[in-house]
Amino acid sequence: MRFELYRDAPGHWRWRLRAQNGNVVADSGEGYVRREDCEHGIALVRQSGTVPVVDMTTQIA
Repeated sequence: MRFELYRDAPGHWRWRLRAQNGNVVADSGEGYVRREDCEHGIALVRQSGTVPVVDMTTQIA
């Protein structure tokens, strides 16, 4: 897998995460004015491997 950092049509910074087969499995969902903010978003996703997964289908309302 790899992160790709790029600029969108309006010139904002974005990232996407590509799997080995070329499919995009995640993206920034928003454009960033500053490259540093976009890189920070990538860092947060990298750290997310330690975040627990919660199955919301088993939650009682």
